[in-house]
Amino acid sequence: MATTAPHSGDATRRRRALREVLASRDGVVVPGAYDGVSAKLVEAAGFPVVYMTGYGVSASRLGLPDLGFAGLAEMADHVRNLASVLSAPLIADADTGYGNALNVRRTVEAYEAAGVSGLHLEDQQLPKRCGHLSGKTVVPTAEFAAKIRAAVDARRDPELVIIARTDAIAVTGFDDALRRGEAAVKAGADMLFVEAPTTEEQIERIASTFDAPLLFNYAPGGRSPLLPFSRLRELGYAIILLPVDTLFVAARAMQQFLRDLRDGDSVQPLAGRYISFADFGQLIGVNAQMALGEHYGA
Repeated sequence: MATTAPHSGDATRRRRALREVLASRDGVVVPGAYDGVSAKLVEAAGFPVVYMTGYGVSASRLGLPDLGFAGLAEMADHVRNLASVLSAPLIADADTGYGNALNVRRTVEAYEAAGVSGLHLEDQQLPKRCGHLSGKTVVPTAEFAAKIRAAVDARRDPELVIIARTDAIAVTGFDDALRRGEAAVKAGADMLFVEAPTTEEQIERIASTFDAPLLFNYAPGGRSPLLPFSRLRELGYAIILLPVDTLFVAARAMQQFLRDLRDGDSVQPLAGRYISFADFGQLIGVNAQMALGEHYGA
């Protein structure tokens, strides 16, 4: 059964909450979620913002790598599912906007209608790929800026946060990435995401160059040095994004469980790895839904 997006007033409240996070520039840690359960777990753990990872959506929904296989319809549907089970703001990966500036407008309209609080758009050319993989290509700076302008123009709620991501460091160099960031901010981006700096010096220079709120992609096994959160906060990064950690932790746990299950004679020795039936039911709202059913006589 399809889920519904949050009421427009609630969506605006969440977007304002996200803007408060940007304004504080306190280096808020934002873990990624790849489905409804992981989104609920992130919020239940007390994190004030949740991120929908494109890498994780492609992996969990399609079983495929982040090479542009998940399209607008699939991604917007996933946004709707996650936003509908959260009360916290949701930031979502919107890849390249799935085409040119006109496609970007449709992407923003679809994501906004689905209840997202913020989304990021990148300057890669199709077919796009994970930001920490080699072989990327980027569109010209003017085209990137035009897509950001289109995104800003397309939003109906002015509180919706538009995040501009540039992947240029690995393609055209660090200085060009800074120029692209400046062009995106001039085009109206609310936040800047310079993907995959390769040294601490680059991370520091990004922070000293821009007045706009900044996002740091804290990707395990990626190209960027993983500085302590405290150092990124000192530099003034507003959001520290951990996009795929929940996915990788869950995959490792399931992988080990299945190996032990295959080699064992009972699940009893593995019982300590389980969340209880009651706790999982509480997480996904079993009691609340049953109470609603009783209210309606279902």
